[in-house]
Amino acid sequence: MIAWIRWYLREVSGEADYDRHCRRHLQDHPDHPVPSRREYEAWRAAHKENHPQTRCC
Repeated sequence: MIAWIRWYLREVSGEADYDRHCRRHLQDHPDHPVPSRREYEAWRAAHKENHPQTRCC
């Protein structure tokens, strides 16, 4: 039960997104350093700003 709660909180807070990004980055670009969490958050915010999504439902 505690593991499920921890998983849920990480998914809701976005912490798991950074971990997934790091794994994907290491897989796709093993010769480049992994961006810091701050760099990732800045990239993510800029991406959301430049690629807005509107949904009706």
